[in-house]
Amino acid sequence: MTFSIVARCADTAMFGVAISSSSPAVAARCSHARAGIGAVASQNITDPSLGPLALDLMAQGLDAAQAIEQVRARGKHIDYRQVLAVDAAGRTAIHSGPNSLGIWTQATAQNAASGGNLLDNDGVPQAMLDGFLRSAGHIGDRLIAALRAGLAAGGEAGPVHSAGMMIVDKVSWPVADLRCDWTTECPIENVATAWDVYKPQLEAYVQRALDPREAPSYGVPGDD
Repeated sequence: MTFSIVARCADTAMFGVAISSSSPAVAARCSHARAGIGAVASQNITDPSLGPLALDLMAQGLDAAQAIEQVRARGKHIDYRQVLAVDAAGRTAIHSGPNSLGIWTQATAQNAASGGNLLDNDGVPQAMLDGFLRSAGHIGDRLIAALRAGLAAGGEAGPVHSAGMMIVDKVSWPVADLRCDWTTECPIENVATAWDVYKPQLEAYVQRALDPREAPSYGVPGDD
């Protein structure tokens, strides 16, 4: 009941996760990323602990494939889980347990990996991967392109109701963490609209955290 992509920008080394589902608040449970380390999506009867575990393993020096092998070894009820990872060198790996729901499949390339379960058809992850790899610009733009491509290819077997996009870059917190936790309209387009608003302000928000003395105007009444 989910389709997602984890990705690394080869130009900036930013990492991102984009995800959508018929379940509520999917990004709150399934998206994990850490600057300089990698990005992970943990989905399908979700165990949110598997994302931090995979990131910790990659922080210790394991590549994506080795981290996923350790997740398989250490994770509980791993046959029910689907876990996607990309590491600091752009290497990718995916575990899809045999008890993943409905039509499930995956696709991998350098710098990006996509997977899904309870899909409309088995071409959705490859469509997401192609959407990311064929697009250009900011990693956020490319992640939105991947979500749209997955939906256009069929998406989930039923309507999706939540979506999210997380991006990390250099600092210890996500520089973007945009979510639509529930809608009867299109959650992907809701996130895309939020990204259009947030993208021009992203660097300013980081600067305000690092040194507010050098930050641009806040744009509120009384601000000089």
